[in-house]
Amino acid sequence: MPPHRSKSEKNDGMAKQLRRDPYEVLEVSRNSTDQEIKSAYRKMALKYHPDKNGNDPVAADMFKEVTFSYNILSDPDKRHQYDTAGFEAVEAENQELELDLSSLGAVNTMFAALFSKLGVPIKTTVSATVLEEALNGVVTKQPLLLGQPVSRKVEKQCAHFYSVEITEEEARDGFVCRVQSSDKSKFKLLYFDLEENGGLSLALQEDSAKTGKVTSAGMYFLGFPVYRLDQTVNSVAAAKDPDTAFFKKLDGFQPCEITELKPGTHFFAVYGDNFFKSVSYTIEAICTAPFIEEKENLRAVEAEILSKRVELSKFETEYREVLAQFTEMTTRYTKEMQEIDELLKQRNEIHASYTMIPPSKRSRNRSKGVSREAKEGEVRDRKHSTRDRTKKKRWYNIHLKIDKRKQPC
Repeated sequence: MPPHRSKSEKNDGMAKQLRRDPYEVLEVSRNSTDQEIKSAYRKMALKYHPDKNGNDPVAADMFKEVTFSYNILSDPDKRHQYDTAGFEAVEAENQELELDLSSLGAVNTMFAALFSKLGVPIKTTVSATVLEEALNGVVTKQPLLLGQPVSRKVEKQCAHFYSVEITEEEARDGFVCRVQSSDKSKFKLLYFDLEENGGLSLALQEDSAKTGKVTSAGMYFLGFPVYRLDQTVNSVAAAKDPDTAFFKKLDGFQPCEITELKPGTHFFAVYGDNFFKSVSYTIEAICTAPFIEEKENLRAVEAEILSKRVELSKFETEYREVLAQFTEMTTRYTKEMQEIDELLKQRNEIHASYTMIPPSKRSRNRSKGVSREAKEGEVRDRKHSTRDRTKKKRWYNIHLKIDKRKQPC
């Protein structure tokens, strides 16, 4: 007889059967590039975002489905797993969703801030309002000159847009855009593509990370593959197990979608990603012509990191095998120790059984011996106390001689 399934289990099973192909949801082909998948997701997420559709349940479901599909296809490993074995291989129940803080109420925002403070990783997305305004071309863009840092303050869930002019020579030499916050605020550095209608569509996004006494984020267009480290990848699973945290540390080390910029005007933005307060930041755009040694060092270090990522994968297998053996050995050690103690206890009991004295008398003799020792101890204590009292009395036990002749009549 098959086991009884609860109503929730039945609903979960039906939900799994009704899942649509992520490629179908995002309206992309199976050989689409990462950039094509990201662009499709941004447009559809903007279309079905709760901010634009009020309480429409259909739009809300579509938004969840679009986000869920993108979470699979945006991760190279999960995309490969899905292409190979479908939904079951990607462990869909562990997918992380991106939260739009601007769409949360005050209470939910407070809870999200609390969880973040406690170390629970919360992945956030750019406000739909900001993306829509950029797509409609109604944002104000401030010129950002190469080599001239700009310091400003952006409100939470708002963005400051910048335009940067790059010549052909500067594009060939390489270009870097960096932002840092001295008060360790959270922010996002955004890069936008220019659409035919003059609007801007989000193409790249870098979350700030703590680096020393500041939070910083940067985009590096150097003409060769540059890697980015997404620290939220597998962060939930890693938080449960320190070993997993170590072996998954480099899983988010993935190549950036764009390696170089063409000559012309390019658009960046700094998005305030704090829960409650504004973000003070400094942004600078740099041509990397003077940084020849730094570029070569970056290329070499990233190559070593990629090599380490491969080594970690192999080392994890060896480590898990040795750890299993160690666990087995420690379990056996505990078991052997218990068995030895039990055998020694039995041995002592057998030794004690070699006597003709009945057990009751043996116990009485033992009690008599104990009482005799106790009585002897009491006698010794009384003798000591008497001697002490005698010594204590000597100071006032003085014999006085009185001369009767000198006494008055």
